[in-house]
Formats: sequence, structure tokens, C-alpha cells
Amino acid sequence: MTFFIELARRATRLRAIPLVALATVFGACNATDNLTSTSEVSDTPADVPAAAEPTDVSLSSTFRGGIAIGYFGMPTSIYGAVYNGAVRNIYPSYLKAELAAIKNRGGKIILSLAGHEKYLKTSDGRFSLTKWKAQVARYRNVDFSSYIKDGTVIANKLIDEPNDYHNWGSPISGSTLEEMARYSKSLYPGLPTLVRAEASYLAKFSTQYRYLDGAWAQYLTRKGTASDFIKRNVADAQKKGLSLVTGLNVTHGGPNRTQMSASLVKSAGSTLLNSSYPCAFMSWDYKSSYTSGSIGDAMRYLSSMAKARTTKSCLS
Repeated sequence: MTFFIELARRATRLRAIPLVALATVFGACNATDNLTSTSEVSDTPADVPAAAEPTDVSLSSTFRGGIAIGYFGMPTSIYGAVYNGAVRNIYPSYLKAELAAIKNRGGKIILSLAGHEKYLKTSDGRFSLTKWKAQVARYRNVDFSSYIKDGTVIANKLIDEPNDYHNWGSPISGSTLEEMARYSKSLYPGLPTLVRAEASYLAKFSTQYRYLDGAWAQYLTRKGTASDFIKRNVADAQKKGLSLVTGLNVTHGGPNRTQMSASLVKSAGSTLLNSSYPCAFMSWDYKSSYTSGSIGDAMRYLSSMAKARTTKSCLS
């Protein structure tokens, strides 16, 4: 389907959506919820492929189906029988080699082409759309279109927590997010665009999202029950005609911002995955200890659920 057909389909669906009362302004997130980390979006030569870690021997040369499940910052070496997805920034010089390795392992990836937040701000700490565009444009001479077409690259995460005025100086508006998505698609046609923000934040703007494809629902216990959380985010995403990525903050998402227990990972993750709406399940953040022990067992259970799902594009 061509990009223009996608836009026509989006416009048709949005015309059918009834007017709803928009949510009140979304409060700023606590710093402990900020998912920006050098493990995910380091923009220096440290973006070279991560040092080899224990490799899962059950590899596949093709995606096995379902929706992608994995972690922010997860090394390519961990792709395999359990994890088939990740969220990462990869330095332009290494992008095609890493994508080839991910595809060979039957994996998919959400790229963060803008890189580390420190490169996206003015001297006074405010978000700069000009700087953001310059960061995203670094990849324009790297032809990775084949990996977009075959679904290895499932989205471009445009920015993290645009609602966080502590991080960006002031919340980033829906119209600015839409312009970011438009620019991304002008350079990388067919690549879905996502914002790491709950759908309620995007729904509060009057902006009609034609280029922005999806929101992101990362669960923490302070957000209420997992059941209410996913229902709310799905409803808000549907109001704006957006797709949705979900997942867990296993690092700080437990009570009092503690690490989630294995039982919480399994129960909350199962609840999120019981919804057929999300197109991927990505959790914050990768640590080698999570690939073994009780949390590893819980994630293996969630992986089986994710891979049993019908494969779904993150295009809206």
C-alpha cells in the first residue's frame, strides 16, 4: 500500500470518529520515569554493536510471527527464542550491518533515529525542532529501505516523553509532534512513526495526526491497575486514529518505583497482552540478569503470549 493510500485511509477513519471531550493537560513525569538512557540512544561512537553476550542458540532467519517483544537497549546477541524485538539507536555507520544481523535472528527493531536527548536541545535546555531534524537526517544517505519494507524496522521512535517539561523546557505540542512525523516520513517513506507518550497526551490536542502513527503505553503500578491502564490507552489511541505500543517499566515500575517482581511482570504483562490492539511490547530496560532467573521465566511466559498474537503493523 502506498504512503498516500495510508493517508487517505487515515483521513477516512478520522472522519468517522465522533467528537469527544479531550483530556486535561497531562502532568509532567517524575524523572525516574524518563526512559532516555545512553544504553538506548547514545549518539557517540559507543553506538558500535554491543560486546557479545551469551547467545540464545535457538535462532531463526525469519520472523516467527506475533508481535515483537523485547527491551530498550537490548543487544543484537540476545535476539532469539525469547526476545524478537528491541528499541535502540544505532550509529549510522553500523546500521545496515546491525539490521542484517537482527533480521538473520528473526528479529524486529524500533529505531530511535534522533539519538540522545542532549543533541536535541538549545543551550537553555529547550527542545529544538531544528536540531531534532538534523539528527534524524544523519541517516538519509544510509539506504535501509529494504529493512523497512520487509518489516525488520517496525518504527521510528521520534522522541521520549514530550509531555515532560523538566526534560524539554515545556511540553511539546501535538502540532510539533505531527511535523516531526511528517519530516521522518519525507526521508524514510513507509516507516511508522511513534511517540513515547501515553495516548491521553496526544488526544488532548486538536491536531489531526496524518503522519504520526502511534502512541506508547508503558505500564507502572502508579498508573493504576494494568487492566484500566491498557483500556484507557487503547480508547484514547482509537479516538485519534493511532496505533499503540505497550510494555512494562520493569526497572522502576513496581510499588514506590522499585523493580517489578516476577509475579508483577507476569500478571501485568499478561493483562497488557490480552489486548489485541498493541503492535509491539517493549519494556524498560535491558539488563542481563533479566534473561535468567524468575524475571526471565516471567518474560518467557509473556513472550509466548506475544508470539501467539496476530502480527500487526504499527502504521495507524
